[in-house]
Amino acid sequence: MTELIAVAIITILAVISPGADFAMVTRNSYLYGRKAGMLAAIGIALGVLIHVSYTILGVGLVISKSPILFSVIKIVGAVYLIYLGFNTFSTKVKLAIDLTETAAMSNFQSLRQGFFTNALNPKTTLFVLSTYTQVVNPETPLTLQIAYGLFMSFAHWFWFSLVALFFSQEKLRAAMLNKQIVLNRTIGGILMFLGISLALSPMVG
Repeated sequence: MTELIAVAIITILAVISPGADFAMVTRNSYLYGRKAGMLAAIGIALGVLIHVSYTILGVGLVISKSPILFSVIKIVGAVYLIYLGFNTFSTKVKLAIDLTETAAMSNFQSLRQGFFTNALNPKTTLFVLSTYTQVVNPETPLTLQIAYGLFMSFAHWFWFSLVALFFSQEKLRAAMLNKQIVLNRTIGGILMFLGISLALSPMVG
């Protein structure tokens, strides 16, 4: 029971803490509508399962003990965040999107962006690794380890679905679209800051 409570608390705190995933879902929701935000949330949840899978298989332990391998993963994730942030920050053209006609972003693009945002997110890597290495022990049944991973994925989906629902409300979305250049620069700046901070942060050995 103690182990279960610990996993739940760590997961909730990790999910609600602001990060690249929150910024991306917020932007997609207000810019492209509720469906895009919801699909991005599903992609984020699927991205979490990538980290859970290699951690359960034991690769996570290798990464946590190998500074070089961890550094490569951290840098790849940081570069992706900087790239995503720069594209968002440099967008100067206001988009007038009529969601009743054609979607500005395809379903696959929304899902893919959510997936890669977390699949390449060092924050998610650290969250999953630390949870499994600190809470789960060798005696923990494999079925329970899988259940923990599914809970982590579900928690991400649930939270970011709520974010998508909130930021895709018609009145709020309309107000945000009118200020989208400022918002794009704000969100893009946050993404680039997170990416640079992760790239320059001390390497965990």
